[in-house]
Amino acid sequence: MTLGIQTNSKYIDLLKSFPPRPIISEEELNATQKVIDSLVDKGELTPEEQDYINVLGSLVYEHQLLYQKPIPKLQGIKLIKALLEEHNLEKKDLVPIFKSESTFSEVLSGKRKLTAKQIRQLADFFQMSPADFFESEE
Repeated sequence: MTLGIQTNSKYIDLLKSFPPRPIISEEELNATQKVIDSLVDKGELTPEEQDYINVLGSLVYEHQLLYQKPIPKLQGIKLIKALLEEHNLEKKDLVPIFKSESTFSEVLSGKRKLTAKQIRQLADFFQMSPADFFESEE
């Protein structure tokens, strides 16, 4: 017993196998993530393993806050293009919204603006907020 905290040999063994330390490099991040993944892949975790994962997860989260640049939020046409790729869709898949592939091509190229109706239908189709499809005013 240390400082009123019950020590558990299983938890101490986990700490010895991969001592938690602040993550300052990509290599350390990858190594920490591997340890987390290996425990999660086991299936049901013991309370000691769950506590250990929580500690490692906190270190990963802290690293992300300090070192990783935020992913820019896509909006408007850039968002539509990313969604097409992510969902493996082609222009023809969105013809019901745009009435023709040529109209959709004009929207994607910036020759036409999205209409309110198209924005509503895109939001329904992709289950997103209509606000995501408005171009930002930069």
